[in-house]
Amino acid sequence: MKTKQKTVLWILFLLVAFAQLFPLIWLVDFSFVDSNDFFSSVILKWPSEPQWINYFNAWVDGKFPQYLFNSVLVSGVTIILTVFLSLSLGYAFTRMKWKLRSFFFTIILLGIMIPVHATLLPNFAIFKSLGLTNSYLGLILPYTAVSVPLGTFILSGFLRSIPAAIEESAIMDGCSIYRIVFQIILPLTMPALVTIAVTTFLNCWNEFIMASTFLSKDTLKTLPFSVMNFAGQYSSDYGSQFAVMVLTSIPAIIIYALFNEQITKGVTAGAVKG
Repeated sequence: MKTKQKTVLWILFLLVAFAQLFPLIWLVDFSFVDSNDFFSSVILKWPSEPQWINYFNAWVDGKFPQYLFNSVLVSGVTIILTVFLSLSLGYAFTRMKWKLRSFFFTIILLGIMIPVHATLLPNFAIFKSLGLTNSYLGLILPYTAVSVPLGTFILSGFLRSIPAAIEESAIMDGCSIYRIVFQIILPLTMPALVTIAVTTFLNCWNEFIMASTFLSKDTLKTLPFSVMNFAGQYSSDYGSQFAVMVLTSIPAIIIYALFNEQITKGVTAGAVKG
């Protein structure tokens, strides 16, 4: 009876896994199809002659290397700022005793409930008056502001699971507050920091609406704009668009696969022990 239950359970897991992976399989499949063959009744259609020209167009005409550099720069700086601010705020809210601590912690967490695009027009008006539109800072600042509340929430829960005796021993040894945070607390909270870094990366990597609002210079555009280079008024090069999406998704898939275990540890530790 147990063998049958395990078999049924494995079949169920395989079906769920296939359902999760099917959009990616479909995306890769149609990235090799000619644009004229997109409008067909079949769900998957592997061409007799794969259209590798789609990937060439995506790389050259889609300006993939240039947009890739911009996306890496914006995402990298955003991750560094988010991790630094989340760690600092998380430590201040969980270890330090000061007035209005609960009030400001609540204010910070309110950022989790505010959709990023709800601040689109106010941010645009402010950034335009400050001259931050058409600049990397015009994306880095709002991306960081949106990511810090969740990062602070995760780290606060994780820090509560760390005994305070470790820091007390460090203070007795003469460690400063900076050494305690960045040499003792930082390594202990690495699973939570990896979780914050990966989630921040995924949010920045795929964001388009805010980027399209703040950026008009082609030299500053990020990877989602590469898809729009193949969208015309009357027709679109769907094969090249799918190729761009495949190339764009590869870094995100690799990073998530590499840090999947750390993400699980970071989320569960913060949720259960926090």
